[in-house]
Amino acid sequence: MGSEGPSPVTFHVTGFKKFHGVSENPTETIVSKLTEYVKKKGSPKGLVLGSCSILETAGQGALVDLCKTLRSAIGEQDTSNSSRTIWIHFGVNSGATQFVLERQAFNEATFRCPDEMGWKPQKVPIIPSDGGIAHVRETSLPLEGVTKALAKKGYEVVISDDAGRFVCNYVYYHSLRFAEQNGTKSLFVHVPRFSTIDEETQMKFAASLLEVLASSYTL
Repeated sequence: MGSEGPSPVTFHVTGFKKFHGVSENPTETIVSKLTEYVKKKGSPKGLVLGSCSILETAGQGALVDLCKTLRSAIGEQDTSNSSRTIWIHFGVNSGATQFVLERQAFNEATFRCPDEMGWKPQKVPIIPSDGGIAHVRETSLPLEGVTKALAKKGYEVVISDDAGRFVCNYVYYHSLRFAEQNGTKSLFVHVPRFSTIDEETQMKFAASLLEVLASSYTL
């Protein structure tokens, strides 16, 4: 029985729709095409792409679909007796010139503009029971090692300690909390616009990220 090896790492990936100032969100394209792209490229052994979802760029609007996806995946995970699950959330940073791995999320919703459902919270705790807006949750993934592995593949990647306070941070905070409660892992990745880094390169990066995370994952 010991020769069976570890169970595969299952990924659930999300992106966002358009929002104020970004009429075409690159993450919607990346996540929509990722399943087919990975299939064509040949999914590495030990890697399973469980789901790819596009969220509304809205706090509560994104949360409804996010929670549905999270709970559904956990149900499937229990059935397959596997806890090797990683959530990857892609968001766009229009000013970015490289890929950014977000280390943490703050328990604060302070939206610089209304989200796509018109919500504009200011200094509101995302989870009041977690305490004040200064409280943070961190990913348990080994970001330094992941960054080095991606750099060897030719990608410019940096680690950030501040995902902002808009919808990206809002979704990430909920995902990190859910991951902690359910023994999974979570990561938020900011990508540039396609005018800065072209679509094909970003697709390759997304596939490479899954491969690197699968190989570096430890329980």
